[in-house]
This record gives sequence, C-alpha cells and structure tokens, in this order.
Amino acid sequence: MFLKTYAATTISMKNYLFILFFILLTMDLSAQVKKWTLQECVEYALENNISIKNSELDLEMTDIERNDAFGRYLPAMNASASNSWNTGLTQDVTTGILRNQTTRNSSYNIGVGINIFNGLNNYKQMQRAKLSKLAFQYQLDKMEDDIALFVANNYLQVLLNKANLEVIQTQNAVTQDQIERTNDLVEAGVLPRGDLLEIKATDANEKQRISIAENTLRISLLSLAQLLLIKDYENFDIAEDDYQIIDNGFSAKSVSEIIESARQNRPDVKIAEKNLEIAEKDLQIARSAYYPTLGAFFNYNTRESNAKRNVLSIDPDNPTITTQIGVVESSGEPVVATIDNTFIEKLNPLPYMDQLYLNDGISYGFQLSVPVFNGFTSRNNVKRNIINKKRFELLLEQASLDLESNIYQAFVDVKGALKSYESALSALESQELAYQYAKDRYDVGLTNAFDFSQSKLRYDNAQIEVNRSKYEYIFKLKVLELYFGIPAAELKF
Repeated sequence: MFLKTYAATTISMKNYLFILFFILLTMDLSAQVKKWTLQECVEYALENNISIKNSELDLEMTDIERNDAFGRYLPAMNASASNSWNTGLTQDVTTGILRNQTTRNSSYNIGVGINIFNGLNNYKQMQRAKLSKLAFQYQLDKMEDDIALFVANNYLQVLLNKANLEVIQTQNAVTQDQIERTNDLVEAGVLPRGDLLEIKATDANEKQRISIAENTLRISLLSLAQLLLIKDYENFDIAEDDYQIIDNGFSAKSVSEIIESARQNRPDVKIAEKNLEIAEKDLQIARSAYYPTLGAFFNYNTRESNAKRNVLSIDPDNPTITTQIGVVESSGEPVVATIDNTFIEKLNPLPYMDQLYLNDGISYGFQLSVPVFNGFTSRNNVKRNIINKKRFELLLEQASLDLESNIYQAFVDVKGALKSYESALSALESQELAYQYAKDRYDVGLTNAFDFSQSKLRYDNAQIEVNRSKYEYIFKLKVLELYFGIPAAELKF
C-alpha cells in the first residue's frame, strides 16, 4: 500500500514538474517571439530617446527660470549672528569705552530689502521666462515629431526588406519545382541538359540574392533596435502587417493650403518666432540698466557682552560728603556743598535677554541709485543685444523660407512617388503576364531555360520595385501630412 501511494505521489509530482516546465517554456518562447508594431516602436522611442529626455530636462529648467523671475518681486531677507572673544585694549560694545580686558561679545541682525523700481527689469524677466518655456516646448514637439517620423521610416524600411526577401524566397521555391521538372524532362530526352544547368544557375543566383536580402534585413532590424535603444538585437523583430496606402485627401490639397497650415501648426517657424521675441526681451532688459533703481530697507540689530558693568554706586557707610564747590568773589569765603559719596562698582553683566532688549535698535529708509558712468558696459550690452535681435530676425526669415521649400519638395515628392507606384503596378501586371506566358512555353518545351530565367528575373524585379515604391509613397505621404499639422503620433498607416 505504501509503495502504491509513493508511486502515485511520484507520478503526480512528475506531472506537476512537467506542467511547470511547460509553462516556463511557453513564457520564454512568448517573450522571444514578441513582434513590435509601428505604434509600439514610436511610443517606446518617445519615452526612451536620450535627445527627447534632454529636451524634457531643458523644459524643466524653464520652470526654474520662471521661479527665479517671480522671486525677484519678493523682498529679500537676511539674518546674521556673530560671537567673538577680544583680549587687550578693546571697545566695550555696550558702553563704547576702550579698556584692557578679555570679553566675549555677540551681535544679531535682521535686514529686509525690497526693490521698488529698477526699470521694469523684473517684469521683463518674467515675460522672458514665459517665452523661454514656450520656445523649449516647441523644440520638444519638433524633436518628438522628427523622432517619430524617423522611427516610421526605419520601420517601413524593415517591412520593405521583409517583403523583398519574401518575393525572392517565393520565386526560389518555384525555381526548385522547375529544377525537378526539368530534370525529369532531361532524363526523358525532351530537353537538353543545358536547360537544367541554366535553371540550376538561376537557383544559385537566387540563393545568393536571398542571402544578401537576409543580411540587409538583419542590418535594418539592427538599425531600428539601436534607434529604439533596445539591446536585445537577436530577438528583436517587428509585426509583419501589410500596411496599406491611406490617403485622407492631403495629396489633393494645394501646396499653398499646406504651407498656410504648416505656418500655424508646425513648430519650426514658431521656434524661430519665440527666439526672436526672447531676443527682443533681452534688449529691453539690457536697456533697463539706463534707469535709476529705487529700493527700501529695514534693519533690526542688537548685541550682548559678558564684560562686567561699571556702575556708579553710593557708599552705604558714608553716603554724603562735604566739598568745596566755589569761592565768594568779594570776600574770598569758600562755598561748600553736600554731595553723594559715590564710587565706581564693577557688577556682573545683565541677563542675556535683558541685554538684547536694552541694546537693540532699528534703521530703515530708501536707497536711490542713479547710473552715471560704468565704462560703457550698459551701452555695449544694449548694442550687443541689438545685433542679436537682428540675427534672430534673419533666422526667422530663413526658417520661413526653409519651411516653404521643404513643403514644396514634399509636395513634389508625393506626386512623384504616386506616379512611380502606379507605374510599378502597371509594370508588374505586364511582367506577370509575360512570366506566365514564358512559363507555359517552357513547360511544353517551346522556349529555352535562359529566356525563361530572364523573364522570371524581370518579374522578381518588378515585384521588388512595387514594394519599394509602395513604402516610399507611404512615407512621403506621411511627411506631407506632418507638414499639414497632423502630429506624428496620430499618423495613420
């Protein structure tokens, strides 16, 4: 009975281990066969691209710049405290009397200052901080669009290489069938052996093309993985979706309509516009140095010392004394008076808090500063910013011209890519008919292997050209949509 139970338990444990091993193996295989979609690649790139992260940090820096500008409106408060020991002839901080002594002195101060007017510098700094944030936001938007489009281009390149490899592999499978059929016909004496050698030569050439296509595909996958910062190159692959041409009517729009929309929506010109506005604010800030500045201040200070106090006291044993205070001029008789009999008594210092209360003081007022001459520093700074403003005016003009030129180029590229794709489809249709005709003639021995191989090669090249022109047209169409103002993350493929 014990052996049966042990055997059953052993079998049960084996089943559990087998199931666990199968689950782990399935999970591992599932992790290895992950196929990345285009949307996943774009989202991953936007989240992990180093350039985008740097731009996000620049955007965060503008928030700090804005806080700096806001802080200039607020009063400045400073507090100080000091504690020192003096030996020798030093001044008593509580009486101002010089004496040879060793004392400990402490002082405390709180000061508040506020800028009332400084040529509107604070106001202009706040405006500049807001413009700077907008400029960096536009730069981040442009970088995200560029990265997304770059990822899409690399993704489509991988799809193109996959499609081309599939074309060559499919045609090579046909060649393998032709080798078997030709071999049978040669052995039957229907076809000469030269036809078999020609077909085998075609097979060798196609296998070479397959090897080149596989290498091209691996390189394109490696480039895409590196762009996404994915280190597992070996297991990286994309979903083999058949992306169709989706034209939402943008190719039918006029180029002037696309340019106008791009000026309103694309960040290219907006970046240059904000940089020009920032340069104008910098010029205004530089000119504010010509104006007087007015500020107000308030200070509170107190002090304390451990030096003994010199106090004038009355002798309790002999409180009064009689002393001569003068002489009668006519008789020469002395004039005497009774005064307090005092002496200087050294007492311990007052309590700490009492000294702080008795020795405190305040000061307050206004401070006006008028710039008169500072070695042409302010004037040269203004001239420097005038030149900088002119430079950004030229950059804005150049950005506008570049945008217009790029849109014209994209518009022409779309029209040309569409014609190329349509021509490739037409050529493929003709080459397919020619290939089928050559195949039928070859099967019945009416044409030789060389002519059949050439027809098959032309058909293969026509299929590859259709793939190339298709994905090229898709990409150029999306570039045009991007210029029209469609965000890169919302492009439909």
